[in-house]
Amino acid sequence: MPSNESYNPWTVVNLVFHHLVEQGLHPTFSDAGDPGKHAAELLRALSIEPRADGNRQKFEETQDELARIRAAMFGEP
Repeated sequence: MPSNESYNPWTVVNLVFHHLVEQGLHPTFSDAGDPGKHAAELLRALSIEPRADGNRQKFEETQDELARIRAAMFGEP
């Protein structure tokens, strides 16, 4: 696994919640506070850097596409 891989921690929360529901449990957000912090800690334990903006590769692809559009529209390098 690349050391610079990133992932949105809320995706992990969603995955875990669905898994717990499938096991017959009833997870809630209300009493435990913000689960994003715990999801981020889980990702770090797996050597994945959590990012609010999601997957690093997708983020970089989007930035590259925006640069191409700027270059085409405004002649920027």
